[in-house]
Amino acid sequence: MSPVVSGFSKLSKSDKIKWLVEHHFNNDQNTVDILKTYWNSDDKLQQLHDEFTENTISNYYLPFSVAPNFLINGERYTIPMAIEESSVVAAASKAAKFWQNRGGFKAEVLSTVKVGQVHFTYTGDTEKLKTFFHSIKSELIASTSHITKNMEKRGGGIVDIELRDKSSEIENYYQLHCTFGTADAMGANFINSCLEQFADFLTKAASNYNDFSEAEKNIEIIMSILSNYVPECLVRAYVSCPVNDLPKVGELSSLQYAEKFVRAVQIAKVEPYRAVTHNKGIMNGIDAVVLATGNDFRAIEAGAHAYASKDGKYTSLTDAKIEDDIFHFSIQIPLALGTVGGLTSLHPLVKLALHLLGNPNAKKLMEITAVAGLAQNFGAINSLITTGIQQGHMKMHLMNILNQFQATNEEKEQLVDYFKTNTVTHSEVVQQIEKLRR
Repeated sequence: MSPVVSGFSKLSKSDKIKWLVEHHFNNDQNTVDILKTYWNSDDKLQQLHDEFTENTISNYYLPFSVAPNFLINGERYTIPMAIEESSVVAAASKAAKFWQNRGGFKAEVLSTVKVGQVHFTYTGDTEKLKTFFHSIKSELIASTSHITKNMEKRGGGIVDIELRDKSSEIENYYQLHCTFGTADAMGANFINSCLEQFADFLTKAASNYNDFSEAEKNIEIIMSILSNYVPECLVRAYVSCPVNDLPKVGELSSLQYAEKFVRAVQIAKVEPYRAVTHNKGIMNGIDAVVLATGNDFRAIEAGAHAYASKDGKYTSLTDAKIEDDIFHFSIQIPLALGTVGGLTSLHPLVKLALHLLGNPNAKKLMEITAVAGLAQNFGAINSLITTGIQQGHMKMHLMNILNQFQATNEEKEQLVDYFKTNTVTHSEVVQQIEKLRR
């Protein structure tokens, strides 16, 4: 059991490690060495990483990869991806190469509105609350002018505020449902600051509203917080080509390939057990770009999966169809991304990633990220309906298995050559390593 510690956050990094090793690793010096191995040799850079969060003791590395050959709206991109799953970047790159000769990917941002809410309780006449709200709405918005001034210069700001009556669901529960434009910022801090100002103004105005009884004047704020469900911050990406331009794989004709592909997506539309894994594959590509560009992949995940359930049943985020001998494949997904603020101006690799993409604005980054998700899904379905998912995945995973067994460079070379023509399974790799070492 971990012992109670006071003032841990005030300890130096070395003292934090000393405490950790003493109480959890039996004073194992190897643990200290591992943690310090991942420290950056540049003290200034390490301090920057230390200050990103609380109680930092080391850095946790993910591979920073690139997927080339993406043609998006007529422009060529090499997309940065931060991810440890071995087959993701390979699948994205393969899909990009396939579609670059078939018109490439198209993408468009449909809307960029984000949401925040002030949740509160009010005991009294709902009609009086509505009248009160409409009487103060313009002042409510004006009260945030010191917060919105700079955002408005960049083309963002408050879009609207609605009073929503939720008292049929929870007694005396109401909310201010607020919509925002945040230009090239993800906007969480901006939105939350506005919401807290709304809450403060609302309670003060209510306490001075003559038409309220004393009980009605006592509005209680429960919380003020942005929502990561952003169904109006939408982007669409798609590809299409004549059915005859699709692959002929084994005994599958191009038409049979297209029909099987469409059927696979239809299954993800109606079967939640498949849809979850289907969408997880999409998020493999999206999360990798979101991480590489310093955005919040947890918020993106939450919003995407909520959107997949918006009609009351969890379903696929992608669509596929054949129409007039043309194959169509598309994705529509909410992506609240930013290219200014947060880590975008602090983390050196994030700055490099954005530079690699041509320093896109938020809308352009939404398009690129959606394309990465669509490409990932194309690659996954292509494998599933042809060779099966494991063949390519296990070949990419081979090096991880070899490293687990501390294979030498010579052993790796021989085994990589062996598995060019043999199926990779964990047991077969182990067997071949043992055979070599005998």
